[in-house]
Amino acid sequence: MMGEWVRCSEQLPEDGQRVLCWLPRNTVHLPGRSGETEERHVVILKFHRDFFLKNPSKTGKAVGAHFWTGEGTSNHFFPDVTHWRPLPGPPADHLP
Repeated sequence: MMGEWVRCSEQLPEDGQRVLCWLPRNTVHLPGRSGETEERHVVILKFHRDFFLKNPSKTGKAVGAHFWTGEGTSNHFFPDVTHWRPLPGPPADHLP
């Protein structure tokens, strides 16, 4: 399973696990004032199992029970994750 994408409809990560996620429509604004955007389909997110069952949404934007958080300035709700896969380990020449 390490090298394969997993459908969210088939299996979810462990609670609190950081994974690579596939977001089919993830448009990000590029730095600067140009207004340019680009699609970034693969991002690292952290999975929170049953997040909205424990913390009801105050905005009404929650879809489902789970929550994917980004890192840094991308820490927001990502409802469109369709697939995920574990993060790779370190390169072989950096192992102890």
